[in-house]
Amino acid sequence: MRRYFGRKLLIYGLTFVVAVTVNWMIPRFMPGDPVASMLARARVSQPAAVEAMRTYYTNLFGFDQPIWQQYLNFWGALFQGDFGISIWVFPTPVADVILAAVPYTLALMIPSVLLSYWVGNRFGAFAARRKLLDNTVLPVGYILTATPYMWLAVILAWGLGVVAGWFPVAGGYSFSLQPSWSWEFFLDLLHHWILPFLSLFLVALGGWAIGMRNMIIYELESDYSNYLSALGAPSRLIRRYAYRNAILPQITGLALQLGVLVAGALVTEIVFSYPGLGSLILKAIQNQDFFLLQGTFMFIVIGVLVANFLIDIVYVLIDPRTRTGMAGAQA
Repeated sequence: MRRYFGRKLLIYGLTFVVAVTVNWMIPRFMPGDPVASMLARARVSQPAAVEAMRTYYTNLFGFDQPIWQQYLNFWGALFQGDFGISIWVFPTPVADVILAAVPYTLALMIPSVLLSYWVGNRFGAFAARRKLLDNTVLPVGYILTATPYMWLAVILAWGLGVVAGWFPVAGGYSFSLQPSWSWEFFLDLLHHWILPFLSLFLVALGGWAIGMRNMIIYELESDYSNYLSALGAPSRLIRRYAYRNAILPQITGLALQLGVLVAGALVTEIVFSYPGLGSLILKAIQNQDFFLLQGTFMFIVIGVLVANFLIDIVYVLIDPRTRTGMAGAQA
């Protein structure tokens, strides 16, 4: 098992290096000059002052150094947790800007992923052995899983926000409130959270329901299910074994779909102007903020890699066949 996790750590380490390199390269190929953008916002008219500010910002950002030196400096700053200074909200450090947005993204991602996974698998398992549910859940599941996150977010905002007026369609909380540890602010946060959550939850729900429904049917028709049925085993016991075997590919699917779910969350945040990482990426692109864009992408990459590694550990813990295979390989 130690050798298995060692190989996994090596793979994730190489993936991290490639992701960091790509993350460093992409902003530098973006059109525009971030220093010139800052000078334009500063509205300085004196040529001497403009030149002094250009020199200051160029030295601060390191754009006057060779490319290879910028790359090494980026790695050094990364290990120190220093992502630079944001151009958009200068002179606030990028780490502070990201940490202010992370709770909003996690508040959307974690409940939507876990609840859609649990509810979707349960509904799919029920639909596999109940014809009425199968005739209703399956078509709805196909529609939901084929629906783009952005389109469903717009439909929910229009239907439940604009037409019905039940929920707000923009922001993380009301502009009339200040963040505080109070029930009033918490309920307002929850009110703004519901529509973004629903758009993520519903799209992911359809995919899990369809996947589990198909896996349960496959397991119930397999040889071991037919053998247990011939021995007179209770149907409840057979379904329990089928569910435990069918959930394993769903765990692998969760690791594979995690990046898609993160992308969907970022797009949904942009639609609802939700103050998470998705809105930060949009602001960084609009303001040509190299450091904010790099820092946001880096946080997402690290989060996805850590989540995938944890899913690998969970898979090994719940699947005894994997541990048996490791023991045989080591012997």
